[in-house]
Amino acid sequence: MFDPVCPSDLSPIRFADKWGGMVIRCLEGGPRRFSELRVPLRGITAKVLTQSLRTLERDGLISRTEMAGPIRHVEYELTALGRSMLAPMDVACAWTAEHWDELIDAREAAAS
Repeated sequence: MFDPVCPSDLSPIRFADKWGGMVIRCLEGGPRRFSELRVPLRGITAKVLTQSLRTLERDGLISRTEMAGPIRHVEYELTALGRSMLAPMDVACAWTAEHWDELIDAREAAAS
């Protein structure tokens, strides 16, 4: 999904918004800072990432924690509700992989 040659948007199944599923996957391993999310999500702008994070937070899928200290920063983390999205996402990814060729054929036919 994070490979630059992988057309992640091929899947017709969306979680939250265009980037929501990928943000959820990035947080699967634990909390991350904004700048740490930008690395695997190299195609996203700061503005769009901010919007996606706010949407996921509004929907209760992630939490935002301001960390105090000498260097203040914010961390994002999956909530229990967000973590419960991982299993349906696995199913959607498996379905997309199974129907990859059909999806590509349909997209190419629509483009011509």
